[in-house]
Amino acid sequence: MKQSVPFLEAIDQAAMTEQTLGWSAVNSGTGNLDGLKTVAGMLADAFAALPGDLELVDPAPVTAISADGEEFEKQHGQHLVLRVRPEAERRLVLTGHMDTVFPVDHPFQANSWLDDAIVNGPGTADMKGGIAVMLHALMALERSENGAKLGYDVMVNSDEETGSLSSAKLIEKLATGKYAALTYEPSATPEGTLAHARGGTGNYSLIVRGRSAHAGRNPQDGRNALVAAAALAVGLKELQTDDCPVNPAKIEGGAANNVVPDNAVLRFNIRPREPSAGERFEAGLQALMAQVRQAHEVSVDLHGGVTRRPKPVDRRAQKLFDLVRDCGAELGQHIDWQSTGGVCDGNNIAACGVPVVDTMGVRGGKIHSPDEFMIVPSLSERAALSALVLHRLASGEEL
Repeated sequence: MKQSVPFLEAIDQAAMTEQTLGWSAVNSGTGNLDGLKTVAGMLADAFAALPGDLELVDPAPVTAISADGEEFEKQHGQHLVLRVRPEAERRLVLTGHMDTVFPVDHPFQANSWLDDAIVNGPGTADMKGGIAVMLHALMALERSENGAKLGYDVMVNSDEETGSLSSAKLIEKLATGKYAALTYEPSATPEGTLAHARGGTGNYSLIVRGRSAHAGRNPQDGRNALVAAAALAVGLKELQTDDCPVNPAKIEGGAANNVVPDNAVLRFNIRPREPSAGERFEAGLQALMAQVRQAHEVSVDLHGGVTRRPKPVDRRAQKLFDLVRDCGAELGQHIDWQSTGGVCDGNNIAACGVPVVDTMGVRGGKIHSPDEFMIVPSLSERAALSALVLHRLASGEEL
């Protein structure tokens, strides 16, 4: 049965809706540095409602591989960090991301109401609505009788959608030593189901260098990098196991039809479901690279690796899930969970040994598509859920 909790009554659904729609109206695709700068400023203004010290942190350097196999520095936006009561005995970390998957030239740029309760808009669910949930949950915590006993760090990064490579060290720094963590990805289903255990992920590029030659006059003198890359792609699929899916995603390279191609880049992704699966894959990958080097007389270099380790749910993490479920029951919300193959910054936090529930954001669906939608009443619903969880942790709830 739903219970009345006084400090939750001031959660402002209208203000949350206005903020979410305003933030999502600004394109902040991971590569849109101007848009990210604008949103970061808007978020800094909003989070100034909380106590503590707020800063915009520069991204760490990140390199990537171009289509011709050259390494270059990839630019990212700044990350927002707020530190509240660093001297508190019990401290949490709460995370979100301001970037979306929609580049600046994508046609999906505007919000539109589908009915009185559902809005279609870029990043509304994933996860500008979640940022509003986090903010207003913390505002409610600050109104509660025990809120001042809890310290917390907030991080909203600008690169989650591409793997959090420029914020990974920052996440690790903020998460290490924390009592628990909450992350504000959207719920796993429109009904509000939480993501439980997660697999991991790794993104790689294999850079193949061969030797060019005329395709008609002296093809025997060439070493075809494209063919070698194709052999690598086939070999990668043969390395796939049930606990480590492998997806060769793209081959770039080559030139005119009458030239033996001397360069190629193969990009692929793996999804290890446990740490040992990723380690076994890495050993097989090295053997495959050696085999292709010898058979095709080309060079093969590797860039990338596992960026998020699998996230199991240990005893303390399960107690945090149970706490979220119990708080939901107090508010008349049914909370369930399911495992998923998706990844997020919750993987990074769990790798630091910190219990985390990472789908505390809004209810919605069809994320990463122009049909993305947010169930608008879930803004205040999920803010109340988070605020009650935070209040219980501030009051001494043990994990």
